[in-house]
Amino acid sequence: MASITNSSQPQSSVPGGNRASYRGSFAIMTSLFFLWGFMTVFNDILIPRFKEAFHLGYFQAMLVQFAYFGAYFVGSLVYFIISVTSGDPIAKIGYKNGVVIGLLISAAGSALFWPAANAASYPMFLSALFIVGLGFTMLQIAANPYVTILGPEKTASSRLNLAQGFNSIGTTIGPLIGGFLIFQYFAKTGAHGAESVKVPYLAFCLIFLALAAAFYFIHLPHIGEGQVERGAGALKFPHVILGIIAIFMYVGGEVSVGSAIINFLGQPAVAGLPELEASKYVSIYWGGLMIGRFMGAVELSEMKKTSKQIMLIVIPLLAFLLLWIAKSAPLDALRGNSVASVFTLWRDAFVANAPVFGKYLPFIGLCWVLFQFGRAHAGRTLTIFSLTVVALLLTAILVGGPVAMWCVVAIGLFTSIGWSNTFSLALEGTGIYKSQVSALLVMAILGGAILPPLQGWIADTTKNLQLSFIVPLLAYAYVAFYGAVGHRIGRKKSELN
Repeated sequence: MASITNSSQPQSSVPGGNRASYRGSFAIMTSLFFLWGFMTVFNDILIPRFKEAFHLGYFQAMLVQFAYFGAYFVGSLVYFIISVTSGDPIAKIGYKNGVVIGLLISAAGSALFWPAANAASYPMFLSALFIVGLGFTMLQIAANPYVTILGPEKTASSRLNLAQGFNSIGTTIGPLIGGFLIFQYFAKTGAHGAESVKVPYLAFCLIFLALAAAFYFIHLPHIGEGQVERGAGALKFPHVILGIIAIFMYVGGEVSVGSAIINFLGQPAVAGLPELEASKYVSIYWGGLMIGRFMGAVELSEMKKTSKQIMLIVIPLLAFLLLWIAKSAPLDALRGNSVASVFTLWRDAFVANAPVFGKYLPFIGLCWVLFQFGRAHAGRTLTIFSLTVVALLLTAILVGGPVAMWCVVAIGLFTSIGWSNTFSLALEGTGIYKSQVSALLVMAILGGAILPPLQGWIADTTKNLQLSFIVPLLAYAYVAFYGAVGHRIGRKKSELN
C-alpha cells in the first residue's frame, strides 16, 4: 500500500479556523480558471482563421484541437509514469510550484506564435499550441484537485463548478475579443492571414510570465501534500477508470460542438452568418457554460434552501445580462470614435439584440427546471443535463434553420456542469491518490484532440456538417451513463452516502 505524510489536515474536512484562508486561496486559484478558459476558446477562432489562411479542409483545420488537447494526453501520461515510478510530483513540489511550472511552459508556447506567423508555417503553429497545452496540463493537474480539497468532499462539486464558472467568464469573453482582434483589428490587407495572431499571443506570453512571478511569491496553504510511494494505486478504483472515459467523452463532445459552431452557423441551410458575426454566437455557447456552472455552484452547495432558490434566479439573470451586454459590445467601433459614440452604438446594439436573447431566455428557464429535478445530487444532475444535450443534438441533426442553430448554441447551458460533476465524482473516495487520479482525468482531455477531427472527417466525407454532430451526441450519451450508473460501480454503499 502507498503511504503519505500529510502536512495539514485530512483532505475531506476543513477546520473552522482555516476557512477564511482557504477562501482566499480559492479566490486566487480562480484567476487560473479564468485564464485558461479565455485562452482555450481562442482555438475556436484559430480554426476558421487557419482554415482560410492555409487553405485547409475541416479535418486539417481541426488539427488545432488535436495539437492542443493532444498535449494534455502526453503531459498527463508523462506525469502518471513519473508518479508510478518515482512518486507523485505534486506531492513532492506542492500545488503552488506545479502552477508556476505550468505557467512558464505556457508562456514559452505562446512566444512561439511570433516566429510561426513570420514563417507562415501551420506545423509551427501546431507545435506552439502543443507546448501551450503541456503548460495547461500541469495547471489542470494542480488546480482541479486543489480546489476540491479546499473544503468538505461532499461540496467539492459546488467549489469546482464555481471555479469553472470563472473559467466560463473567460470562454464567454474570449470569442468576442478573439474574433475582433484576429478577424478584424490585426488583420492586414495583403498580409498572410496568420499574421493577425502574433500580437494576441505575445500578450498571452507576458501575462503568463507575470502570473508565474505572482504565484511564486504568494502564500498558498499546504493541504494533503506529501510523499506518495511508487505504484498505480489510482487504477484500483473502477469508478475512476469509467470516469476517465467520461472525461474523454465530455471534453471531446464539448470541444467538437464549440469548434464547429462558426462553420455550422455559416451554412446557408442553418443561418448563413459571416465568420465575425458567427464568432459572437460562440460566446453565447460558452456563456451558457458560465451561467450553468454558477447555477451548479449554488445548487450543489450547502446553502439554505430559501437562499439557494433566490440565488438560482438572480445568478442566471445577472449572467444572462452580462452575456447580452458583452455580445452587444461594438468592438469594431473602438478605433476612431469618441467614448460617447461608442456607448451610443453599444446601447443601440443592446436593443437590437433583444430578439436574439429573447430566443435564448427559454433555454435558461429550462436549465433552472432541470436543476430542480437534479435535487442537488451531482450524479443525477449530470445524467439529466447530458441527456438534454443528446436531445438538442438529435434535433439539430434532424432539423435545419433557426431551430438547429439555437439547439447547438444552447448546448453550452447543459454541458456546463459536465466537467465539474464528472471530475469530482471520479475523485470521491480516492484519498491519497487524488493527484494521481487528477493526472489520469486530465489525460482524458485527449477527447478534445480526437473527437473534433473525427467530426471533421465525417463532415468532409459526407459533405454534411450537420450530420457530423452524431459524434458529440454519442459522447454525451456515455457521460449520461456515468452520471446515472458509472460513478457508483465498484464503490461501497458507505462511500456514496
